[in-house]
This record gives sequence, C-alpha cells and structure tokens, in this order.
Amino acid sequence: MTTQLMKGNDAVIIGALAAGCRVYFGYPITPASEIAHAAARHFPALGGVFVQAESEVAAINMVYGTAGMGVRCMTASSSPGFSLKQEGLSYCAGAELPCVVIDVNRGGPGLGNIAPEQSDYFQVTKGGGHGSYRLITLAPNSAQEMCDLTFLAFDLADQYRTPACLLADGVIGQMMEAVDVPKARPVPFDHSDWAVRGTPETRHLITSIYLEADALEAHNLKLAQKYQRITENEVRFEEYCTEDADLIVVAYGVVSRLASSAIDLARQQGLKVGLLRPITLWPFPSQKIAQLAETTKVFLSLELNSMGQMVEDVRLAVNGKKPVYFVGHCGGKNFGCQEIVDLMKKYL
Repeated sequence: MTTQLMKGNDAVIIGALAAGCRVYFGYPITPASEIAHAAARHFPALGGVFVQAESEVAAINMVYGTAGMGVRCMTASSSPGFSLKQEGLSYCAGAELPCVVIDVNRGGPGLGNIAPEQSDYFQVTKGGGHGSYRLITLAPNSAQEMCDLTFLAFDLADQYRTPACLLADGVIGQMMEAVDVPKARPVPFDHSDWAVRGTPETRHLITSIYLEADALEAHNLKLAQKYQRITENEVRFEEYCTEDADLIVVAYGVVSRLASSAIDLARQQGLKVGLLRPITLWPFPSQKIAQLAETTKVFLSLELNSMGQMVEDVRLAVNGKKPVYFVGHCGGKNFGCQEIVDLMKKYL
C-alpha cells in the first residue's frame, strides 16, 4: 500500500478504480470538477472509459444503460447538477441497478454559490426523485474516507442492486490529505443472472415500468423489503466520548471533525460532551441515537445549512425523550472550535 497526498475529490477516483470501476460519465461543476478531471486522466490509462456527457441528465442516463450491463460505473456532480440527476436516479432505483453517484455539496438554493454546505441532505437521503425509493448514503469526513467509502459504495450497490451515493461537503472534496491507496481487487459479484448483454444467452429485461397496479405494488413491496435489509445490516457510525456525555453533538462531514476538536477543548474545561457521527446518513443510526437518549441530557445537531435537515432524523430517533437543538451555518460559513464549545455551554 502506498500513501499519496491528494484532494478528497481525487481520492474518489482512486477508490473507484481500486473497486473495479472502469466507466465514468460526468459533467464538471464546482466544487466537484476534480473528480471528472481525475477520471479523465486515470480511467483511459487503465483501459477504462471516460465520457464527458453533454449534461448531467445525459450522464445519469448513460449510467443507467451501463449499469444494466452489470458493469461498475459512476458519475459525480455538485448540488444543482445532482438535482438534474434525480429522475435518472429514480429509474436506476426502480430497475434495481447498482451504480455510484457522488454529490459534493455547494451552497443553494438555486445557483447559490460554490462554497461548501450540507444542504443536500434531504435530496439525497429522502429520495429526491419521484416514487418510493432510497439511496444508500455515505458521508466521508476525510480524504481517506472519500477513497474508502467510494470503494465500499460499489460493493454495497452490487450487494443490494441499488444506487449508492457519497455525500460530501465541499471542504472534504477540496482539502488535501495523505491517503493510503488501497490495492485493487477483482469485482466480487457476478451479475450474469440479470444483466443485459445483448446476446441470446442473456435475454434479460431491465425495466422500472409496471403498468398493472398489482404488479407495481408487488415491485414496490420487494424494494421496501430490500431497504429494510439494508437498514438492519448497513448502519455505520462513529462515537467519541459518548459514554458519560451529558450533551451529544450529532454531526457529519467536516463539521464532525471540528466538533471532535471542540469536544477535546470542552473536556479540558470539565464539560461532559461527546460526538455521534453518522457515516451512513441512510440508513441513519436511529437505534444508536435512541440508545444514547436513555443516558444523555441533550442533543445538539450541527449542520452546514440554514434551517436544519439531519436534525429531523435526530428528533425522530430521540422521540421526545430529550431536548434536541439545531445550529447551522450556510453560504460557505463554517463553525469554529471555540464557537462549538460556547454552544455546548449554552445548551447544557
């Protein structure tokens, strides 16, 4: 294993290549453009395919076709571009096609700005397109996790035949850190029983249209059972100093790193505070938060958006047992460690 200094966006492509992905369809948009740049360099060099699509809509529909062949493929964008992919993602989910999409958040709504936010939480975790579906959603907080969680996303997508998303704020995409490059390995999944290859031996049908009500209901119930299995088996989170905490911060992405440092400062001042970092935003670690609600006194959701998004899932998990507060920044503003310490003192 080698270690290289790289941006989080570049680390996405390193993780994808190690996972066996060789097909990328993209369209550049700040602050995610380096992902396309890296794919354009590395995919063809390794015998893969890079396509500069004419739009985000085209890119996600190219993913649909390639995923239908059972080939590992991906696309990436940032908030307004990711919005344009929603119809295609709904089609991928409906047709049960494994693929990976990356969303490196920028400010909104509308064009907003190119600074980092976490305002796409609802769009990604609640199924931004039409119909009843969910996206496996992984939230990295380092360049290393941009690599590792991309690698994991491909395996989860294949295991459950569903799209998986990496949701990163612009800070994590743009920051440079040392990354341990994983060794490449063969793709450990065989899709020959469903993939469409255009040969007489593989006369399979990929579709998401079920015109009869009973057929569509049966299909949706099948998807719901799959999402239940994912919820039971794929929840990931990280705890820090929660054992005796009177206040627990819930944060992901770059905010979780700031909160971790703030907790160290607060602990030095005698404050019993801790951190719960969701790594999977969906499935959300609701059961763990409910468990923590039995022992802690208060929760504080820190997010890079103006009105609170993840906090709604925190409140559902706490179920009224303890107070849950939200503080957010947006437009590219971020938290300072001392500011977080002051917020802990305020809400304790």
